[in-house]
Amino acid sequence: MIEELHKELPRQQVAGHQLRQKATYASIMMGASLWGILGFWNRHLMAYGFSSYLIVALRNLGGLLILTLYILCVDPSLFRIRKEHLKYFFGTGIVSVLMYNVCYFSCQEICSLAIACILIYTAPAIVVILSAILWKETITRKKMLALILTLTGCACVTGVFAGGLTITAWGLMLGVLGGFFYALYSIIGRYALQHYSPLTVTYWTFVFCGIGSLFLLQPTQVLNGMAHGDFIFIILGLVVFSTALPYVLYTRGLARIESGKASIMACVEPVVATLVGTIAFGEPISFMTGMGILCVLSGVYILH
Repeated sequence: MIEELHKELPRQQVAGHQLRQKATYASIMMGASLWGILGFWNRHLMAYGFSSYLIVALRNLGGLLILTLYILCVDPSLFRIRKEHLKYFFGTGIVSVLMYNVCYFSCQEICSLAIACILIYTAPAIVVILSAILWKETITRKKMLALILTLTGCACVTGVFAGGLTITAWGLMLGVLGGFFYALYSIIGRYALQHYSPLTVTYWTFVFCGIGSLFLLQPTQVLNGMAHGDFIFIILGLVVFSTALPYVLYTRGLARIESGKASIMACVEPVVATLVGTIAFGEPISFMTGMGILCVLSGVYILH
């Protein structure tokens, strides 16, 4: 009887670990999927005359407001951090989130959208390399295969192989820098997560990127947009479902698995964005796009 109990305990521990692991993967992919529906809100706002930079400002400031209200209601102690750790949130908020957005949208203005997008998705490779250097995370064959599959898949989904693309040296630099800044959230965020909860890390990230976004605000465009009846609902969708919530979900997952794995799994974002374009706006899915989706999903599955 005692021997049976000893055998049952390890089984329960293994089952519990597997359940937590699945919840972590689900948190990361749900966060990335919510980022993927960003284009739905963006298209409506751009139709109202909003610039890309104004949308970035509204996302960051709106995310800060939503997170502040939520923490006030749930647990105000989550606001507390130590002064010596402000550097981490300057890194995640200004250096990563804000600079990534500025570089990405600037790249889009002078290069093909597909080029801008695929350059951003060099981020998982950057995360894998930096994680190996900083935390000795092993670059396994499985991780490399997943990285190759997801990068190839992103290239197919974004249309890099379709031809007719434009790129300049300045655009290339902006795109690579955007991918680097994007990757830094997974790197710097991990340092912050050693001291604080995912919600606190996300909140203080938005304190910095929200304040930094003030110079992107264009009040006249906001006032014009408010004339539309569904403006409030679009803004709420943008800041809740494609900003605050996905960052909380991704950061929660980042606290529990390797940064490299988390970044590779986040590559489901362009897949969801493509599906949203098809479902919401009737955009066709080509054979190459379908192959790209399959590659990304295969790469993510390998990591499970």
